[in-house]
This record gives sequence, C-alpha cells and structure tokens, in this order.
Amino acid sequence: MKTLTVTAFAILTAGAAAVAQQSPLTLWYNKPAEIWTDALPVGNGRVGAMVFGGAAHERIQFNEITVWTGEPHDYAHKGAYKSLQPIRELLWAGKQKEAEALAMKEFMSEPLHQKAYQSLGDLIIDTPGADNPTNYKRSLDLDTGIATTKFTANGITWSREVFVSHPANAIIVRITSSKPAPFTVSLKCGHADCKDGATLSGQVKDSAIRFDARFNKQTDATSTTLILTASTNFKSYKDVSADPAARNTSTLAAIGKKSYDTLRAEHIRDHQALFRRVTLDLGAAASSALPTDERIAAFATGSDPALVTLLFQFGRYLMIASSRPGGQPATLQGLWNDSNTPAWDSKYTDNINTEMNYWPVEETNLSECHLPLFDALKELALAGAITAKEHYNARGWVVHHNFDLWRGTAPINASNHGIWQTGGAWLSTHLWEHYLFTGDKEFLRTTAYPLMKGAATFFIDALVKDPKTGLLYTGPSNSPEQGGLVMGPTMDREIVRSLFGETVAAAKALNVDPDLREQLTALRGKIAPLQIGQHGQLQEWMEDTDDPTNQHRHVSHLWAVYPGSEITPYGTPDLFKAARQSLIFRGDAATGWSMGWKLNLWARFLDGDHAYKIMQNLLAPASDGNKALKIPSHPGVFKNMFDAHPPFQIDGNFGATAGITEMLLQSDDPYATPTSLTAVQSGDAGFLHLLPALPSALPDGKVTGLLARGGFEVSITWKNGKLVSAVITPRQSKPLKVRYAGKEKDFAAKAGQPISLGATL
Repeated sequence: MKTLTVTAFAILTAGAAAVAQQSPLTLWYNKPAEIWTDALPVGNGRVGAMVFGGAAHERIQFNEITVWTGEPHDYAHKGAYKSLQPIRELLWAGKQKEAEALAMKEFMSEPLHQKAYQSLGDLIIDTPGADNPTNYKRSLDLDTGIATTKFTANGITWSREVFVSHPANAIIVRITSSKPAPFTVSLKCGHADCKDGATLSGQVKDSAIRFDARFNKQTDATSTTLILTASTNFKSYKDVSADPAARNTSTLAAIGKKSYDTLRAEHIRDHQALFRRVTLDLGAAASSALPTDERIAAFATGSDPALVTLLFQFGRYLMIASSRPGGQPATLQGLWNDSNTPAWDSKYTDNINTEMNYWPVEETNLSECHLPLFDALKELALAGAITAKEHYNARGWVVHHNFDLWRGTAPINASNHGIWQTGGAWLSTHLWEHYLFTGDKEFLRTTAYPLMKGAATFFIDALVKDPKTGLLYTGPSNSPEQGGLVMGPTMDREIVRSLFGETVAAAKALNVDPDLREQLTALRGKIAPLQIGQHGQLQEWMEDTDDPTNQHRHVSHLWAVYPGSEITPYGTPDLFKAARQSLIFRGDAATGWSMGWKLNLWARFLDGDHAYKIMQNLLAPASDGNKALKIPSHPGVFKNMFDAHPPFQIDGNFGATAGITEMLLQSDDPYATPTSLTAVQSGDAGFLHLLPALPSALPDGKVTGLLARGGFEVSITWKNGKLVSAVITPRQSKPLKVRYAGKEKDFAAKAGQPISLGATL
C-alpha cells in the first residue's frame, strides 16, 4: 500500500473554538470507534463513508452505491408458468410440502440467489505520536452533516472534519493542527483485484462492476483538504459501459480549485435545504449532556425526551444521506456497508424492509428522497414483466420478496418464503402516497399511473377463484416469512385490494381508462374479505390457524392498519379490535425493524404510551453477539444509533422516525373500510388527526413542517399533554376535517391560506 506524506498546520484560535458550539442535534463520544457500528455515517446518496475517529490511526471506510457483485442478468425461470396450476392444485388439496417441493424444482429464480452490495475501500490517516490523545471528542452534527474529530497529542491540537458533498459529488476531509506536524494518507482497497495507492482501481470478483477511487489534496499554509471521489462503470441494470476513471477525473475537474470554505458552505446549504424543513422540540434533560452511547444506555430507566428528538432527526438525516434523486434507493443498510459478504446481501427486501425505509419521507417533508425508489420501479417493471410472463403467463409486472442492483424480480432462496407475489404491488402504493402528499399531477400521469396500472394488470390475470367459495385469492404465496406456501394469505389480499382502489383513484384523477376502473372495482369486491378468528384475532390466513403464542417478528396481516388504512378505528371497529389483539399476541419484544413497525402500529391504535414502550425497547443498547465470548445478541440501536436486527439494518431507524411522526400527526382516514374508497383516500379531501397518540412521557413539545396527505403542511404546539395551537397551511384547495381529543371540525381549505387552531379547534 503506497502512502502520501503531508505536513499541515493551523492556528486554532479561541474565537474559532467558541463558534464551534455543539448543536443539540449532535451524536458525540469521548473515545474513537472500536467497531464499525460505533463509527459515524456521512453520505450524499451515492457515496457514503463511516468515520471511526481514530487519533493515531484514522479509518474512513467508504462505499459507492453501485459496487455490487453480479452482472446484467434476467433471473426469470423460462416456462415456470407450466408448473403454476399443479402447484395451486396441491395447495388447494392441503399438500403444502409437495407444492413447495415442486415449486423449488420448477418455479424458482435462475440462479436461485441474487447478488450482494459491496464495500469499496478505506481512506487511512496515520498521525505519528498520537497514540495517547487527551481532550478527545468525536461527533456528528445532523444539522450540518459534518463528522468532526478533535484531540490533543504531544502538545499539538488536531481537528478533522469529514462530510460527503452532494453538490461536489465527493468525500471532503479537512485536517488541521495547531503547529506543523506530519501525517500520512493512503487508500486501502476492499477487493483482491485492485491496486492500492493514491488511486484505487479494480474489479469486483465475479462481477461486471469495475471501480475507481482517487483523491486530490489542497494544502495551504495552515491546513490540508483531501477530496476523494469514487465511481463505477454502472450506467443501468442493463448497461455497464461507463468509464469510472473518466467519471472521477470529470468530478475533480468540476471541483477545480474551490476552497474548503466554499465546498463546506455549498454542502451545508444543500443539506440544510432538506434537513431544516422539519423541526421537533420535545424538551431537554440533564442526560443530554452525556455522550450518546451513555444516553442510549440510560434511556429505558430515565427521562430523555431530547434523545427521542435525536432519533427522529437521525432517521431524516440518514434518508438525506442515502437516497438522493438520480441515485439508487437505500438498501437494507442504506448506503453503508463494510462487508463483501453482508447479511442478506444488503440488498432490497421488499416484504417489509425496502418499504419501511421510505415510510417517513413524505410526512417528514423529504419527498425528493423518494425518487430513487421510483426510478428503480421503472426498471423493475421492465424486468418484472418478463417474470410475470414466464412465471404466471400474465400481463403487467411482478416483483417477489427481493430485488438487487440487476433488478431481479423472480422468487429467490426457497419456495416456502420466496414465492410472494405482492412486492411490486406494495412498492406501487408508494407512488400513490407520493401523489397524495404532493398533488403532482404530472408525476401521476407520467410515472405513477403507468406503473400502478401495470402492477394491477398483473393481478387481473394472476388472481384465482377459491374452488370452495368462488372468492378471489392470490397464490401460490406466503405470509412473510412464516407458515410456508399457501393460497390467499391476508397480507396479499390487503395489498391487492389497496392497489386496485388506488389505481382506480389515479385513473379517475387523470380521467382515463373508464373500463379498467370498472373492472378493478368489480374484482376488488370479489377478493376474499378479512376475517376474525377463534382467539378474537385478525386471521393471518384464510384458515383460522393462528397460534396466540406465536411472537414472530413479521406482523404481515396487520398491513391494513399500517402502512395501509383499510382497518380503521371508526370505519371497521371490529376488525380494528381484532388487529389490536393480534398485535398483543405478537408481544413487545422483537428485532429492531419489527419494533419500528410495532411502534407505528401502536400509534395507529391510538395508544401513545404503548408506542412509547416499544420505542424504549428500540432505543436500547444493541449487540451483534459473539458465541465465542458468550455475548448474546440484542436488538435495539448500536452506539452510533444504527438500528440492530441485529445485525445492522437501517429500516428500523426509518420506522422509528415514521412512528414518532404518527404519534403527533395522522392523515389517513379513520372512517375508511376495505370495501369503500373515500375522498381522503382519493386525495379529494383531507383529514388531520392532531396528537392522536401522544405518550404521557412527552407532555410538552413543538413540531413544525410535517406534511399530510391531501397537501397540507402542519405545525403543532402542545403543553402538559394538551394541544396549545396548530397551524395548517394547505397547498391545495379542498375540504378538510381536523380531529383532536374526540372532536372534529370541518374547513373549506384554500391553497396558501394558513388555518390557525387553538386548544379547542
């Protein structure tokens, strides 16, 4: 590994130190990261880095979102549809194992597994004589998106700032010292087929992906700035013809001789344009002065409302850092990954995890961050049309429970959980959500509706009649990720019914396809209804076979409560009660992401204190575990606040941010039913429920800038658990109903004219 020796120095004045006052939205620690999940994440949606904060030896591990194994590939199993009817007949006959065996042989993806997201490399900074630092502190300011490390060693005070600039498309590292002192900088590659040095270039093993990473340095009389760029040859899931070195050369040329101050200011301006749209103040506590890892350890037994604020805004920060227009969607680990054999390949698992990543984007005013998912859906629709034809002999497009960079859409891994038809349908509901929040008719016309129509068309062909009842089922499918292969699991029916209704609403809004609207409406009414079982539970399957002692992490059949809105407190009170009973049976303990889902569900059940209890479980110290050292694994959050399944999965962070929002504001229709499509669900009216699930542990607070379905911006202030005031700014003119504390009031909302409310509406 080649190294570059640099001398840098700076005079750190008392005035500069005074300016560097810590923001309350800061994660900070009094020692360097020991493991990867202690390090602090920075990113620009395409390139991400983890900053360890070492004094003598700093490691900045970095990723580029298109560094994957694999190559352009069609995963569909040619002619798989020939086995479809025999599989269904075996399932109708109760021969599940035989059906699964036939499906494994004739119906699965080729190859059986998809590809994996990879690390790229490390930027190493070695500082001689800094082995025993004093006055050490490392931090991540969410408001600026800058990770900072400060320490003193051998009488020299050092400071490093690291951020990933979206405008500059590069990792920026600033190194200063209070007097001249040497340090070395080097790049270390994460792949065998790679050349180390000031430039990394190579190829992922057994992959078509080639990559290039390189840095420039700017040294003046007082400091050194490193500008690191990384690129690959990936252009699309079908095209890997780009020149990564040329891309990096172009990026560095565009940056040119911009000063560090200019690069820093451009980055902060870009980041804060998104981040500062929403503010949340839940009050402070004495524990706010502690390092973040100590606050996490104390949260279960103490009061630290500011840590809830930090968790909420950390989720928004991670979304801004991992999902920007023009890039790839956030993976199972967002943008960050230090392994070339990551858990679950760190790809896209869309029987909950990919969707959960995007739960908070619309309501927390980050709509642009949704766009990479929609770009992926355009490609998935193309790949999924091949899978629909080969596996179901159907029109439209389908995605099963996973996809990767190469847009694999066929069922993978094993037939007992990999054959799940509604991944594309669920993802399509995000298109409609984006329209409901933004009111963007052009997006609806050009992007959302064509994709929704294709997803719905698949199920026009793929739904089948139950030979006993004549009702429509999906199948073969499963209830993720348990119970094996079945016909008509509850979650499928909930998702397809919602997809059909939303597609009808979209066509109506665009005044197109009247015949399709009529067909989908008729089919929607024939999908097997939801059922209440012998234990008072919402049935997870058509058969009443739920086990009340089952505490599986997936709560799939509760989809219609959240993120769906077919089971509601006033529209379907019996189903609402049954779904709540199902959640009680599942218990409060779970993996990290599952607690994120349960947090949202308890908020939808209007039980703020139970939701807060789940959040306490989620905000607990996590451990990956170590069998050799007899250390048990434990879900929660790691020291850097990354959510832990364990291991790290970012979906729990996004689920937590969404759940905190649901405590404060809900804009689904609480009067909706599975058989109707209300004006609120169609976007023709608005419904706001203020403080619907406010926990007693958060009695005082203020939130600004939240968005609601129908196009409303909402700010709320409360004191002693009671509403003080709310300001609602309509982006569109339409009827609006506002609910608080059991009372409702109707408004004729006018675009751009704020509505101010007091404690009594």
